[in-house]
Amino acid sequence: MLEEKKEDNLKDLVNKLNFREKVRRSMELIERASDIYKENLVMANSLGKDSMAVWDLCMKVNPGIKGFIVTTRFKPKETVKFMQEIINDHPQLKVYKNDVAIERDLCRSDPDKCCFLLKVQPTRQAILEMGAKCWVTGLRCTEGRTRTDYREIEERDRGLIKLNPILLWKEREVWQYLALNKVKVNPLYSQGYRSLGCEPCTMISSGEDERSGRWVDTSKCGGECGIHTKSLL
Repeated sequence: MLEEKKEDNLKDLVNKLNFREKVRRSMELIERASDIYKENLVMANSLGKDSMAVWDLCMKVNPGIKGFIVTTRFKPKETVKFMQEIINDHPQLKVYKNDVAIERDLCRSDPDKCCFLLKVQPTRQAILEMGAKCWVTGLRCTEGRTRTDYREIEERDRGLIKLNPILLWKEREVWQYLALNKVKVNPLYSQGYRSLGCEPCTMISSGEDERSGRWVDTSKCGGECGIHTKSLL
């Protein structure tokens, strides 16, 4: 089983390690997971900047790594177009979507329920159908107010490892990696967005928090959709 190394406090490593060291650390984590889990290693690609950096790292380690994308009926047209471009480039990425009927304006009246139905449930389906024993994410501990207790290697669901290889990266380091490696990114970033989600729940924000433009004026403002906070199995 993939196990975390016992070393310095992760929060200290965010500032202690330089960009090159962080990239090497991320690659080593993915390499170890690929060696252990082989075809049962799966990446969740949200199509955001962080996921695109991790996907590029995964492809450098093992071009055969599988992945999935969870989309919803509310994704911006730019994201839908970008998704198709990425799938054309990487056909091993499978798309999951929940077309269940929901109440009108559920994203405003009960955003937690909306996200659970349209994001958490399809993620669970992807994990089960693709036989994942270890899934890789683009989670970063510096991205938002709720992302403080995560580890690089987690087992929140018994028998399912979650790997967060760029957990220690800062926002500028993600952009540095993307630029240096000429990785494609969603064109919405060029309009000023810092964190991308469904169209009704994503705004351009001037707040210091990267996720301050998510779910504005709701109980979830700046929070999470639930994929990283709820049990999947």
